[in-house]
Order: sequence, then C-alpha cells, then structure tokens
Amino acid sequence: MSMEYIRMYYKVPAKRGQKVVANGKLGLITGSRGVYLRIRLEDQKRSSLYHPTWEMSYL
Repeated sequence: MSMEYIRMYYKVPAKRGQKVVANGKLGLITGSRGVYLRIRLEDQKRSSLYHPTWEMSYL
C-alpha cells in the first residue's frame, strides 16, 4: 500500500511532511506502512502507526 492508496481509499489529504492532530496531539506524517500512517508526535523521537481516519485531523 502507498500514500496514494490511503488518500484514494480513505479520502483523506495525507502527504508526507503534513501536520496532523492524532489522538489530540500535534504530529507530522513521516510515511506509511500498509494502510496505516507513520506519525511522529511533537513530544516523541520516533514515529508510530495511526489509522488515517481514527481520531485524526489534517492541518
């Protein structure tokens, strides 16, 4: 799966480097893995996996 697939299937504007609010915390999309987004939250050193629509706001 790719970011393009995630954008088309879930109808979200996800792109690498984009700012998001995931579970109420500000973060940055660093990539994807399968149908999940890799997001590095502001207070974290590493990226974690998040579903593209679950508690997600795109800025």
